[in-house]
Amino acid sequence: MTRELTHFINGAHVKGTSGRFGDVFDPATGEVQARAPFASASEVAVAVAAAAKAFPEWSAQNPQKRARVMFNFKALVEREMDSLARMLSAEHGKTLPDARGDIQRGLEVIEFACGIPHLSKGEYTEGAGPGIDMYSMRQPLGVVAGITPFNFPAMIPMWMFGVAIACGNTFVCKPSEKDPSVPLRLAELMMEAGAPAGVLNVVIGDKEAVDAILHDPTIQAVSFVGSTAIAEYVYRTGTAAGKRVQAMGGAKNHAIIMPDADLDQVTDDLIGAGYGSAGERCMAIAVAVPVTDKIGDALVQRLKPRVEALKIGLPTDSEANYGPLVTREHRQKVISYIDMGVREGAELVVDGRAFKMQGYENGYFLGGSLFDHVKPEMQSYKDEIFGPVLQIARAKDFDAAVALPTNHIYGNGVAIYTRDGDAAREFASRVKVGMVGINVPIPVPLAYHTFGGWKRSAFGDVNQHGPEGVRFYTRIKTVTTRWPKGGVREGSSFVIPTMK
Repeated sequence: MTRELTHFINGAHVKGTSGRFGDVFDPATGEVQARAPFASASEVAVAVAAAAKAFPEWSAQNPQKRARVMFNFKALVEREMDSLARMLSAEHGKTLPDARGDIQRGLEVIEFACGIPHLSKGEYTEGAGPGIDMYSMRQPLGVVAGITPFNFPAMIPMWMFGVAIACGNTFVCKPSEKDPSVPLRLAELMMEAGAPAGVLNVVIGDKEAVDAILHDPTIQAVSFVGSTAIAEYVYRTGTAAGKRVQAMGGAKNHAIIMPDADLDQVTDDLIGAGYGSAGERCMAIAVAVPVTDKIGDALVQRLKPRVEALKIGLPTDSEANYGPLVTREHRQKVISYIDMGVREGAELVVDGRAFKMQGYENGYFLGGSLFDHVKPEMQSYKDEIFGPVLQIARAKDFDAAVALPTNHIYGNGVAIYTRDGDAAREFASRVKVGMVGINVPIPVPLAYHTFGGWKRSAFGDVNQHGPEGVRFYTRIKTVTTRWPKGGVREGSSFVIPTMK
């Protein structure tokens, strides 16, 4: 029997009233496993009103009490790790170990948010002037919102609401309609952790819900992760409505392989970073850049049998390297990019298009594909494919290798493999990309640093989580005080105050 999902508003599950629904599929079988209600603008408004009502009480809690709720929430998610992983895997198609990793990376931001008493401290200057002290404080914005993607249904919501709620804001989450069950369960756990009703609300929906969030005057800030086209739309629409917006878009992450690199290690890393989670990661390595043809030939020789041997299986298969893609439409889109690469003249070394999972022929499985001799002018190189496809774009020397990620329209992540510290240092300084790995395949910063790309990978000036996340979800207030001695009045002054 098909489950009917609900929204989660003001601490309770609420049936959708718009009359519009979307199907949630089992990616392994292609069958519908649930129906998700699509929120109308009025339903979003109800969630926003609940968050607004909860804000005064929640923001008035001292930071220690908010931190205790975060500690409790962390413990509850850890308690529910296996059930959450199964729920995530069933809707997304990730293998269970990968699903647990999704949840764990989100929990690392929750751990960071547990330090909010320290993170939200302001500054104080005694004696800034004669009898004058000055201090600053960070205060929450109010109601804030997050619009999250299908590929990390646990991690990215926690990246957003963990810091936002710890800072004293209340939150409305609009998860992907493709796999919304985990965010709904996380909202339940936040309530169990001690957050008052309305602090975390979840509304499922499509563009109508997104537009309602972007135009609602009560919402002060919006965080988004998804495709570049929608990221730009969210950024421009939200900022035009007077909101703070951080909108993370697409990526085309390169790995530069220098002639002195350990090719066996590079091969291991490229297989994991290029094909893990079926390539449905914004930090997946999509392009390998061997420096010189000699290194390119050696790399292809190592990669080809490894790609051919990839084990694609059910998400519950403990030996599977990756499972199905999220939807039939997305699988077809990835295949269309493989077709495009062939038409454009790239060499298809391994072709995964014909792969079928025995007994699960209607599932959204796709074999791994490997291209060589990919050129920067090819559209299949310019676009984000977001699937189990690795492209090799050869470079004649170090400068040509640096130029590829630097000149690409995306600037999310990049890696370099080398034993030469000077080359690595120069690369990290020169490359025009937001996150750099040196002998690290997926350079996602830890929770106490900050996540964000450059160019068309990110819109807005403030990154996600870490200290930047605290700055995004708070505004600073500076207070100047004067306590004259003995009640002496100084009279009027018509000159701007200075410390001269």
